[in-house]
Amino acid sequence: MPKVHVRKGDTVLVITGKDAGKKGKVLSVEPAKSRVIVEKVNVVKRHRKATPQMPQGGIVEQEAPIHSSNVMLFCNKCNKPTRIKKRILDNGNKERVCKHCGETLS
Repeated sequence: MPKVHVRKGDTVLVITGKDAGKKGKVLSVEPAKSRVIVEKVNVVKRHRKATPQMPQGGIVEQEAPIHSSNVMLFCNKCNKPTRIKKRILDNGNKERVCKHCGETLS
């Protein structure tokens, strides 16, 4: 399975496509397809049939997945999109670190 460089809850910047320049939070990650769903990015309209939960039915707007290569992790401290590097802690665990400012990314 291919690795995806972002995780659920990360803030990312879209770098290509129709939504280039938009920032948002990652809502979900699909590593098997290398796709991510970002909040308020790639919003599409879907026609929904009436159900007991939604008796009216109608047209619903929702986020569609985009390829993970089209997003870049965003560091809130230095306010820039960044790559990550891994830092090995004393106990052997790894943490993700911003390449620009050295801030730990959760």
